[in-house]
Parts: sequence; C-alpha cells; structure tokens
Amino acid sequence: MRIALFQTDAEPGRPDRNLDRLERAARAAAGQGAGLLVGPEMGLTGYNIGAGAVRSLAEPPDGPSARRVAEIAAGAGIAILCGYPERTEGGVYNAAQLIGRDGRRLLNQRKAHLYGDLDRGAFLPGPDEVRLAGIDGLRVGVVICYDVEFPELVRRLALAGADAVLVPTALMSPYEIVATTIVPARAFENGIFVAYANRCGREGDLAYCGLSTVAGPDGTVLARAGGGEELLVVDIDPALRSVGTHLADRRPELYGAVTEPRRDRAG
Repeated sequence: MRIALFQTDAEPGRPDRNLDRLERAARAAAGQGAGLLVGPEMGLTGYNIGAGAVRSLAEPPDGPSARRVAEIAAGAGIAILCGYPERTEGGVYNAAQLIGRDGRRLLNQRKAHLYGDLDRGAFLPGPDEVRLAGIDGLRVGVVICYDVEFPELVRRLALAGADAVLVPTALMSPYEIVATTIVPARAFENGIFVAYANRCGREGDLAYCGLSTVAGPDGTVLARAGGGEELLVVDIDPALRSVGTHLADRRPELYGAVTEPRRDRAG
C-alpha cells in the first residue's frame, strides 16, 4: 500500500484555509497512487493557539469540518487521517479522525497523554480505548504526538493486530530525537510500521522541526521529510509485519510493576 504524510505549517485559527490545503494535498497524494493521507496533530485549527481558541473552534466528530474532510476523501478517492479539537458535552479532546476513501468515518482517536500546560489547559485526557481500522487490507491504529513516546500504548496496538500505527504530531525543537530515534524504535520493537506526520514552521513560541518519518518493522527509516512543507509518499507492505521476535518472546508476568504508580526513592 502507498501512504502519504502531509507535513505542513497549518494556519492558526483558520480551518477553512487548512481544509483547502488538505484538499490540495489529498489530490496530489491520490495522483501519486497513495491510498491514505496522514496529516499533523490539530492540523485543522493549529495546535499552539490557546485554550480559548481551541474551545471556540472545537467541533463534534460529525461537524462541518469533518463533513468537508469526508467530501475531500470521497472526491479524491483517498483515506484521510486528520487532527482536530473534538467537542463533547464533557469538554474538548485533542483528537484525530480517520475517514475512508468513500467518505465514511472509520475511527476517531483521542490523545491519551497530555503534554505540559499547553495540553492540560485545553484538553481532557483520552479514555482507555484500543481501536483498529482497515484500509485496503492494512490494519491501522492511531496515537497522537506524545502518545508514541509511551511504549506501552504502541505495544497494545501491536498486540491487537495493528500492521501500522499512524501518528499525527506537532513535534517541536529541541526534541528531534523522537522522530529520529523513538519512532524507528517503536516500529522495530513491535514489528510494525509507524508513520509519524509532523508540523513545520513556527506557531507562537513553538518551532516545529518537521522530520516526518515512516519506519518499517525492522526499524529501517523508509522515508523522512526535511524541515519545510512536504508531501512524503512511501510504499509499505503489510506482509513484512512481525519480522522481529519481541512479541513472541514477551514474558508478561514480569511486567506487572510497569502499571503501578511511580514511587520516589527514599533517602
């Protein structure tokens, strides 16, 4: 399957203009034979825009922006994963929605691990949920940005049968190590593909580092973007999943302490 990552500097507070950008990218990716387009975290509205703007721009999963994404997906014939602020009765989630190439919603994922005051001041933490969706025979799961830095969450998706984990992100400098080291490690230790779609440019006091990355089950970097806007297109083969031995050689009885609260050392 051919997938595309859209690395872009989404315009803060302008979902209309960001949807126009997404449509151009979707058509370009479909024109290169891609069946899936992955955009960055909060790609419809901007990420570092303040809690007030997040609340005012938040929409339900079936809101006008989602309907426009569905029209884009169906019109271009490509599945689209798009980050947005999700409005619910209880509050707002940092979410990403996967729309199939026929315009139907396949999956809506909420960010589980909130990063710093920027996230905690605007979003609720996502619930305990592990969901997969199928795209042209590829089983995919989704985590958002900081989530990929927690190996337990990616492992759960791998154990559930994911061939690939898709990661809309907004990684800023000086944390390039996530793209260059952690993403390939997550792919290798789980025998899966990891597709990490980042932002670029500046937004307030954040400088996004680009480096969108697709890593294969053997940890090989199949494609990596530079620092500017880019449409990264790469072929992945689900038959290569599980080339390693880590999942088969696990000993879960040893890992109970991983889920216990951290205890500070005495003395």
